[in-house]
Amino acid sequence: METPLSPARDSAPGTEIRLKKEQEEKEDKRRYKAQAHLYTIIKVARDEDLVEQIGKDIYFDLVDHDKVRSFGVQKQTVFHAFKEDVAKEFGIPVQYQRFWFWAKRQNHTYRPNRPLTAQEEAQSVGQLREVSNKTHNAELKLFLEIERGPDLRPIPPPEKTREDILLFFKLYDPEKGELRYVGRLLVKSSGKPIEYIAKLNQMAGFAPDEEIELYEEIKFEPSVMCEQLDKRTSFRLSQMEDGDIICFQKSPLENEEFRYPDVPSFLEYVHNRQIVRFRSLERPKEDDFSLELSKIHSYDEVVEKVAQKIGLDDPSKIRLTSHNCYSQQPKPQPIKYEGVEHLSEMLVHNNQTSDILYYEVLDIPLPELQGLKNLKVAFHHATKDEAC
Repeated sequence: METPLSPARDSAPGTEIRLKKEQEEKEDKRRYKAQAHLYTIIKVARDEDLVEQIGKDIYFDLVDHDKVRSFGVQKQTVFHAFKEDVAKEFGIPVQYQRFWFWAKRQNHTYRPNRPLTAQEEAQSVGQLREVSNKTHNAELKLFLEIERGPDLRPIPPPEKTREDILLFFKLYDPEKGELRYVGRLLVKSSGKPIEYIAKLNQMAGFAPDEEIELYEEIKFEPSVMCEQLDKRTSFRLSQMEDGDIICFQKSPLENEEFRYPDVPSFLEYVHNRQIVRFRSLERPKEDDFSLELSKIHSYDEVVEKVAQKIGLDDPSKIRLTSHNCYSQQPKPQPIKYEGVEHLSEMLVHNNQTSDILYYEVLDIPLPELQGLKNLKVAFHHATKDEAC
């Protein structure tokens, strides 16, 4: 007579341990969810995050807050106590830490706005979260300003008066087509950019007397706004304020030719670039190839790139069809020649944006095909008195 196996023998080795671990994780999540209202999530961005992200993950603004160190802190915790946690985490003594609130501007950019006051640092993190954002979410976003001496050890942050502005700097290399973060400076609002050229050259690793061009990154939605700064006009007259971003590059030489020669043209390229996956209309489930295009490319420019890719001499014989985001199929009707202005319109379906286009190669050019008319011809048979 068979006897039932014991649970220990019946399960594979380690199964009980895994099940126990899963149960504990579920319990932790349940406990955290139940107590979430007691906590504030504090996201702390530092220079290290800006160096890590700018030119790789992001190009506009300063940081993706979802990728910075976050702390779950009880709401009633006084901010001074939280600074002790930061000191342990980052190895920066409390007296060398200066925290800034972030603010969303009217032009939809998100920048460090002002340092926390001594009175605010004496408040609880729950109170500070309410001061910093009006959206009533559970997050408090901060920028941690740390000054370092020549030996790279932390030093006390310089005093900030009403005359001082905290500016952030990105360096553009047109030869490599690369943008990166090189640091920040506290400048006098009455000062002029030309007074800081040597310092910027040092930050970039250039010769002290290198000629450079400066641009202010103003906004990027719905379109890029990036304007050249007059080096001899004061920051105040240029309306610079805390959290503003200046992008700079070497002054171009006459004989130099680059794809994107200056900061505005590079930012415009980055803002509009779009990777599109192309599929043959005969094989709508398979990607044939991908192309990096611009959202502002015309129909002609798109089909020209496709023709180059598939080795077709006449781009006008290519017909494109948009993707239906719901059915995950080609739309029933192809895109009419010159029926849309830009690539961005070809990729939109019911307010959803896709990255797929279908192509087919026609026997005759598409403009010619569209010009043809369908005629219904009826033939009358004289003896049988019928039409066919």
